[in-house]
Amino acid sequence: MSDLRHDPIQRRWVIIAAERGQRPSEFKLAPEEKKGGFCPFCYGNEHTTPPEIFALRQEGARDTSGWGVRVVPNKFPALRIEGGLNRTGVGLYDRMNGIGAHEVVIESPSHTDCFPDFAADHIDRILSVYQARLNDLNGDQRFRYLLVFKNHGSIAGASLTHPHTQIIATPITPRTVAVELQSMKDHYMFKERCLVCDIIAQELDAGVRVVSATEDFVVIAPYASRFPFELFIAPRRHAHDFLTCEGGMRQGLAATLKDTFTRLRASLNDPPYNFVFHIAPSIGNQPHRPGYWQTLAYDFHWHIEIIPRLTKMAGFEWGTGFYINPTSPEEAAKYLREVEI
Repeated sequence: MSDLRHDPIQRRWVIIAAERGQRPSEFKLAPEEKKGGFCPFCYGNEHTTPPEIFALRQEGARDTSGWGVRVVPNKFPALRIEGGLNRTGVGLYDRMNGIGAHEVVIESPSHTDCFPDFAADHIDRILSVYQARLNDLNGDQRFRYLLVFKNHGSIAGASLTHPHTQIIATPITPRTVAVELQSMKDHYMFKERCLVCDIIAQELDAGVRVVSATEDFVVIAPYASRFPFELFIAPRRHAHDFLTCEGGMRQGLAATLKDTFTRLRASLNDPPYNFVFHIAPSIGNQPHRPGYWQTLAYDFHWHIEIIPRLTKMAGFEWGTGFYINPTSPEEAAKYLREVEI
């Protein structure tokens, strides 16, 4: 029989359709063919991208040479950085100019290597670049939220094969984040505890949906997973701000990401996926409504979502907001735990 489950963070219901009977091993896909031809992100083609914003280079490297991680503006940005917001009303509607930022983090000079291939030290450097760009963009008073996300594979929305991450700054707090903020705040106001900390403690105690756990991070298949092999990564100890993840803790996150993506590759033949950082909003740039951000440091808990693109949304999902997941998170977690890597 199908199982209806509720996600307390996003306040949505999910149908775990066990009777559809798709076992984890049935989701193995043929690996996507790596496209050849010209790539603007490859070493030596730096002149073909928009002007560089930031880079990590080998000591002594000059100009565009010797880089390990490089950041450039998106050539076709969703939001543009020039101009003012010009908030206006249009009858019952609201509008503003499409102001924001849209950057591309080129993760490596290699056209084919990605997170399972990188050394943990290199992933740590990539994470440090995310933080450097977030710190810089946080200084712009027009921006209220900064989103770090990755599209891996054409099915997941990647237009270029070369491994890269994107950062978009928006002048509003996205609805998904707003729901999380409210859910976490309501839980804290009622129980004086962090909702995500409570979830982590319960999942570690149960064990059945835990993929891996280290001293600093835990990887969970969420109780109300929307998709097969959906994963949730979070610090085991309370932390509301990704920017405070430094030193040994950031290195621990790098090792956790390498292990997790290696498990996904070994289990599912390098599936297309999206991953998204859910981080705290830019507090200094928000209107200060009375009491609105007073508990943010206590109630918000930053985390990462990984969503393998193994199923498609259809009419029922679009019409209801429900998701139908044909594989239970318990089965998915067990499969990932036991895979040989």
